[in-house]
Amino acid sequence: MFKILSVLLIIAVQLSAQYEAVNSKIDSLLQEKFFESTVASVSAYNLTKDEPVYKKNEKLLLRPASNMKVISSSTMLYFLGPDYKYYTGIYSDGIIRNGTLYGDIYFYGNGDPSFSSSDLDSLIVMLKEKNVTEITGNVYGDVSAYDSIFWGEGWMWDDDPSYYFPYFSPLILNESGVTVTLIKNENEELEVKTFPESNYFKVVNLVNIKEEGRSRINITRDWLNRNNDITVKGSVNKKFTKYSTTISLFNPSDFFMFYTIERLKANGIRINGNYSFKERPEEITEIGKIESNFGDLINVLNKESDNLYAEAALKAVAYELKEKPASSKKGTELIDSLVTLIGLNPSNYYFADGSGVSHYNLVSAELLNSLLNYMYKYHPKLFEILYNSFPIGGIDGTLRGRMKADSVNGNVHAKTGTLSGVSTLSGYLTATNGDLISFSILMQNFVESSNIARSYQDKICEILTEIK
Repeated sequence: MFKILSVLLIIAVQLSAQYEAVNSKIDSLLQEKFFESTVASVSAYNLTKDEPVYKKNEKLLLRPASNMKVISSSTMLYFLGPDYKYYTGIYSDGIIRNGTLYGDIYFYGNGDPSFSSSDLDSLIVMLKEKNVTEITGNVYGDVSAYDSIFWGEGWMWDDDPSYYFPYFSPLILNESGVTVTLIKNENEELEVKTFPESNYFKVVNLVNIKEEGRSRINITRDWLNRNNDITVKGSVNKKFTKYSTTISLFNPSDFFMFYTIERLKANGIRINGNYSFKERPEEITEIGKIESNFGDLINVLNKESDNLYAEAALKAVAYELKEKPASSKKGTELIDSLVTLIGLNPSNYYFADGSGVSHYNLVSAELLNSLLNYMYKYHPKLFEILYNSFPIGGIDGTLRGRMKADSVNGNVHAKTGTLSGVSTLSGYLTATNGDLISFSILMQNFVESSNIARSYQDKICEILTEIK
């Protein structure tokens, strides 16, 4: 018995010593000048040995930025699973006779963030396969799946019309945005093209060509007046060939329906009525629908940090598990339920949205790391999906340009997060001894470049890999 106790004591001392070295290095890092004004919260856990590695201000409430996506995607995986299907469908309350649909058609969706203009064309093909060439009634959009709140709580008005802050809708087309391209044509003239092409928005080209100097282009819309008319301003030099950007569209449901009418007509279908918004009647026939599995979309949500995909996930859990219409608030109630399951008190945190865009979100490194720990311990299949959805250091996603050191390159799987004065990183890495480590690093209240905070996060990850 004495020998067994002695061996156990030696092992414990060895473990303590190796963690002491890691702790000392991280502590030293967090005492550098940058952290005189910047708050840092760090939590690291050895999942293989089931023991804590490092803690520093781990209970402090800070803004997660896009680390909120760790929470929303985990909530989606836990409650609905990777096989959950988003869908957008076309329905009719009429009858088809001799190529004419006598009645109305309806478009209904539950918020598929990946639904594109090509998907819409596929739906219209399904209608054409019924030999429909004329619709006597109206074309309705049923947007009853969601409430009417089109942005997250606490989103900034002056972020509009950035593509990264899209408007919500259960009927989504091309991620609620339009791609605008300024191009010099074969006649050396500047012209503006949009994708998708539509008469929905008026385009004003105010760009001029100058002899020399740097090209400066601004593409925007009249966002202050909630208008979708597009203006292209600036000047370009003679070497200019092409510039493209994507901006958000206000009221994406309205654009969805306007563009649908355009595509129906382009496909040779005559419409006697117009488009409007109305709930589907109970007695209705499905003509066709396009589906997308969440498991196929989670990589876009986490690797590319897509805000629309995150908000769609939050709405989806509310849509399926709460009273309709779905809302972000109802979705955060399900986040509360998951937080309770992992053994923490949801009233200690504040969840405002699913993407982390809101500055109202308040979480801790302890919460994020506990969630990572919980998924690994109790839901190994979901953990594998979550793990693989995170950006890989130096390889892809938002970590593509980071973590070039050998110890972390291709090793760290973690979600990044960035807001003004906020930088975060939470995920998993494998230590030198093969142990899997979960970690969460939150940094806030700096005016310097976010790259400084990111470099410290990368260094902490390098130190964590040194566990032997």
